[in-house]
Amino acid sequence: MPQPYQSEFIELCLRLGVLKFGRFRLKSGRDSPYFFNAGLFSTGEAVAAVGRAYAAAIVASDVAFDVLFGPAYKGIPLVTVAAASLASTHGLNLPFAFNRKEAKDHGEGGSIVGGPLRGRVLIVDDVITAGTAIRESIRIIREAGAHPAGVVLALDRQERGTESHLSAVQEVGEQFGIPVIPILTLADLLAHVAATGGAEHADLLAYRQRYGVAE
Repeated sequence: MPQPYQSEFIELCLRLGVLKFGRFRLKSGRDSPYFFNAGLFSTGEAVAAVGRAYAAAIVASDVAFDVLFGPAYKGIPLVTVAAASLASTHGLNLPFAFNRKEAKDHGEGGSIVGGPLRGRVLIVDDVITAGTAIRESIRIIREAGAHPAGVVLALDRQERGTESHLSAVQEVGEQFGIPVIPILTLADLLAHVAATGGAEHADLLAYRQRYGVAE
């Protein structure tokens, strides 16, 4: 069964339309029975709740880290609210940083905003689709002399790629030897829908049986 913070996050996503059930054509060409759009976390109340969910997932994972890092652009508000919630809810006052898409050549200069990247750096993002943003983040962290500690995400679809038996999440974890910590997985979503008697359960289960990665 999902943890309370996961169930609360699912209900938040459903209420805001971030998570929708139906039939959606994905970029991969697959027809999915659900769709997740983190861009709809667009009010102060919503992002505060998102920050609490990220913080809860981070604490529950027991991952060791020194700094939080959010890749531009979606990772910037996510890392900010996650750091704020870790401090206000869990008493963990930790530095955070994010990158600019283009380095600044005036003022303080550089491409990193916030605290220095040092020690163990935990990456905060919404989802991993192709893994491009995460690989770029790891490059930035290593070039700063720091070490990637892991990645925390809103959702792991647990879905293999079109040309691989692994998911993008699994590929990142295996390539870099770091944990990937989702607030939610498709398995959590299935369990929540089953527990609440949702009619979407059969379609979700059929999709996972067809495209899901091996446990």
